[in-house]
Amino acid sequence: MPRFAANLGHLFTEYPLLERFGAAAACGFTAVELQFPYDIAPAAVKAELARHGLTQLGVNTPQGPEFGLAALPGRERDFEVAFKRALDYVTAIGGTAIHCMAGVVPVNERPAAERVFIANLTRAAEEASESNIMLLIEPINPRDRPGYFLSHVEHAADLVDKIGATNVRIQFDFYHIQIVGGDLLKRFEKFLPAVGHVQIAAVPTRGEPDEGEVAYPHVFEAIERFGYSGWIGCEYKPRTRTAEGLGWAKRYGVVPRGS
Repeated sequence: MPRFAANLGHLFTEYPLLERFGAAAACGFTAVELQFPYDIAPAAVKAELARHGLTQLGVNTPQGPEFGLAALPGRERDFEVAFKRALDYVTAIGGTAIHCMAGVVPVNERPAAERVFIANLTRAAEEASESNIMLLIEPINPRDRPGYFLSHVEHAADLVDKIGATNVRIQFDFYHIQIVGGDLLKRFEKFLPAVGHVQIAAVPTRGEPDEGEVAYPHVFEAIERFGYSGWIGCEYKPRTRTAEGLGWAKRYGVVPRGS
């Protein structure tokens, strides 16, 4: 059976961040992932995780106006600082992964950006390995984020190969990958050896995964058959209050505690 994690950057946003942990647990989630929790002290996050018996997955590197720094030529030092902040934070809260955001890159800078990205992730992977932290790189569709350095899963797989670190993997978000190229199950099966995490949302609305052009029940069955046993991050934008839209998840065991 698939295992779902609540992305607290998108779900339960009707509550302040620290209250989202309890809200997620009350609805039946047993794991969470964060995006940009840096305004909250790590000790406070860790206390909420312990209080509600939640598993903490990943965080994102600090975003900034550039939507990440990992691929920006001339900003290597800035990425180093941002990555250290993320690594210190995720280690302090007992998390397992960091999504290293690449940034928006002009077309004429792409060759240099690729060299910078590979060098930055190679160094970061070595640092992260000491704390047993996985680094994730995610193709993001150009409709939502024009000019983002990484948009195709094929490119992500090539980068993983070039970096050559066992703790650098693809964050395979079915929402983004459907928009960019479709053929989801064939591509997932092909690149599964390089996949470290999965995320979902409806296409094209980015709402609950019970509408739109992706048949998620079929997807969940297929990726389990292919051998994926990791968490599936629910990174969607609820149509109303989060709890009201969780009917789709009941068949997978995400039910309110005490039910």
